[in-house]
Amino acid sequence: MSGFRLNIGRGTLFAAILVVALIVTLPLRLALAWFGVAEAGMTAREVTGSIWSGRMVEARFGQIALGELAARVSPLPLLIGHARIVLAAPDGAAGSRLSGAIDVTRHNIGLSHVTASLPVGNAFSPVPVTTLELDDVSVGYAGDTCERAEGRVRALLTGDVAGQRIPTTMSGTPRCDGTALLLPLTSPAGEGSTIRIWRDGRYRTDLTLATSDPTQVARLQGFGFVQTPQGMQLAIEGRF
Repeated sequence: MSGFRLNIGRGTLFAAILVVALIVTLPLRLALAWFGVAEAGMTAREVTGSIWSGRMVEARFGQIALGELAARVSPLPLLIGHARIVLAAPDGAAGSRLSGAIDVTRHNIGLSHVTASLPVGNAFSPVPVTTLELDDVSVGYAGDTCERAEGRVRALLTGDVAGQRIPTTMSGTPRCDGTALLLPLTSPAGEGSTIRIWRDGRYRTDLTLATSDPTQVARLQGFGFVQTPQGMQLAIEGRF
């Protein structure tokens, strides 16, 4: 009888060792698929390495290129059914400067303490935003609703819109506005842009410019701007 108990104990031990070995060597690619990271908008041309130490090559969030990222899953949150994927741009890597984490649970997804400089390309065209700078930004969606937002966001812009010079920088503090994440960005001169981002990747940008020149007002109206109490305003909608 004692020998039988010993065999059962060894079988359990061997099974536990096998489970641990599988977890330790679990490919990061499979883990990201299980956590639904792609459905949240983040993809990569190639994912290598294990769940504890991997790489995302040519990572993207929607239309925004993130470059090469080191990625790992934090072990402790897994004990409460919470996946935290820690991301960082390797030193000297081409692409964006980025550090922070993605938090995933069964119904929630969010960003945690993300600091990054993101070249956004044509994501907000025709508004000529070139870079979004995030400073310790945390965002959380519960289901389809924005639940929390904090940190600081700064947008870098260049060029003009319909011949109207635009501010080179706008900044603000993110907050939740109904179901959307709201980025209320303003320039030192008071001009600004509000960006609303929904969980499914939709966004709406409202750019407001100030001018009292009738000729320039006519140009902006021809470009799609409308007169509002705050100034000439252009609304752009799209999806990341």
